[in-house]
Amino acid sequence: MMNATEETIDWLTIRRGAAPLLVSLPHTGTTLPDAVAARLLSRSRALKDTDWWIDRLYDFAAALDATIVHTAISRTVIDVNRDPSGASLYPGQATTGLCPTTTFDGDPLYHAGQEPDQAEIERRRDAYFAPYHAALASEIARLRGSHERIVVYDCHSIRSEVPRLFEGTLPNFNIGTNDGRSAAPELTALAEAICDASGFSRVTNGRFKGGWITRSLGDPAGGVHAIQMELACRGYMDELAGDEPAPYDADRAAPMRAVLVELLTALKDWAGR
Repeated sequence: MMNATEETIDWLTIRRGAAPLLVSLPHTGTTLPDAVAARLLSRSRALKDTDWWIDRLYDFAAALDATIVHTAISRTVIDVNRDPSGASLYPGQATTGLCPTTTFDGDPLYHAGQEPDQAEIERRRDAYFAPYHAALASEIARLRGSHERIVVYDCHSIRSEVPRLFEGTLPNFNIGTNDGRSAAPELTALAEAICDASGFSRVTNGRFKGGWITRSLGDPAGGVHAIQMELACRGYMDELAGDEPAPYDADRAAPMRAVLVELLTALKDWAGR
């Protein structure tokens, strides 16, 4: 029987489960504070790179008694999956920063001269980034108090084709373990086997190796195994050419969702062995 609790403080929601599985939802938020929104060229462009409908796609995680940490703040305000120092996670490759000033396509987000300066970046880091990561750290410590090992599963999605970021069409499942440093090899192999058996395409540590969440929290020797899953949006929704997202389509999402249910269940069971 589950005795989970849920706490929402303004923009941050924490669902505390008992299973050895923590699910992070860092990029589904669409909240743009007024002081930021007033300086943006458009709301739709500001939200274009949202991980659309990922919270709905993974809403089964509560039934697994997973702990779920979710920010409602848009990644345009601050990206909680970037290095807080501002250093690039992918040196030499196009990416967006801690407080993005362009979309993935390179289009400007702000009116000229209205981009956040260093002082504002630091304020946003204190207001949003630090509490999100404090919540992750607190929940990891709580779960490690009950389990010898746990899995941190970081949920993401992206358009299948973003020429500025990568060539060609992205595989459906993009597993990231920081080149094997953030999770045990057997856990990675388990995730790969489930994805490969699904008929969807898969790559491990390809263009997306895991962001700051995976890289900073993954500590296999310490019992914390972190994995990032970057889904190509076409696996669960239509992809439109403009800034507005297609609506959530449960029928379209059902096959990929079934694979994700199997995957997270297997990861939880692996951690609990």
